[in-house]
Amino acid sequence: SGLEIGTFYAKVGSKVIVVELLDQLLPGTDPEVVRLIARSLKKLGIDFHVKSQTKAWREEGGKAIVDVETPDGPLTVRADVVLVTVGRRPNTDGLRADRAGVELDPKGYVRVDRQLRTSNAHVYAIGDVIGPPFLAHKATKEGLIAAEVIAGHPVEVDYRAMPAAIFTDPEIALVGLQEPEAASKGRKVRFGKVPFAAIGRALTTGEYDGFVKLIADEDSKVLLGATIVGPNASDLISELALAIEMGATVTDIALTVHPHPTLPEGIRESAEAALGQAIHVLNR
Repeated sequence: SGLEIGTFYAKVGSKVIVVELLDQLLPGTDPEVVRLIARSLKKLGIDFHVKSQTKAWREEGGKAIVDVETPDGPLTVRADVVLVTVGRRPNTDGLRADRAGVELDPKGYVRVDRQLRTSNAHVYAIGDVIGPPFLAHKATKEGLIAAEVIAGHPVEVDYRAMPAAIFTDPEIALVGLQEPEAASKGRKVRFGKVPFAAIGRALTTGEYDGFVKLIADEDSKVLLGATIVGPNASDLISELALAIEMGATVTDIALTVHPHPTLPEGIRESAEAALGQAIHVLNR
């Protein structure tokens, strides 16, 4: 994402300014996560403007002069480099897929079924060309599934437990149902949330911004989703992807002993919090 690259440049000494059209950074991400990331960006010296739009740019004296419309009025930014990260589109214009009987959707992505078969039964497609999420590990999994289907095995894609990571500082990692989605669907769920500030290993390393948040079904207690923002989030999320894949409950996670002192203790403690049994945070 643009914030990943922007964070890198800020850390090597560049002045970074972010312009976002919508009302929050990382649109679609849990607002609690975004608030924490926003604080981190400010500490790095990154300026950001939400509900704002870049209207035009011109070159002057070897610099890019960018005109931005913000809620507080017009803003002119003088920059060495402009990075535009407003989405992606498939590079299928010159593919001439129709010659092979392969259909594209209105946006240019290749249409596939649950077995990654295109409209031509002898052609399969995987990865970014079939649409979001644009993740390398998703494409790898799809490649494996397509190969198995071609070999005659009865398999198909299932993205329910597909994790994703955003390599900002701190990192963000997600899998399954997210809180905004649960709220919009009116699902009856229970939450368990524990800050890394309550986890001994995080305190000893000095990296304790962030939290683990689990979402479980209200009645069955089956884990539906997880959000981690904080140290090593991209590594920690795999345990929760496995839990969703296996249909585990938060009780299963809470009963699993995690070694101390380690960051994954935050996962166990969050599961306990979802059950109202946490010992390092106040239970709801």
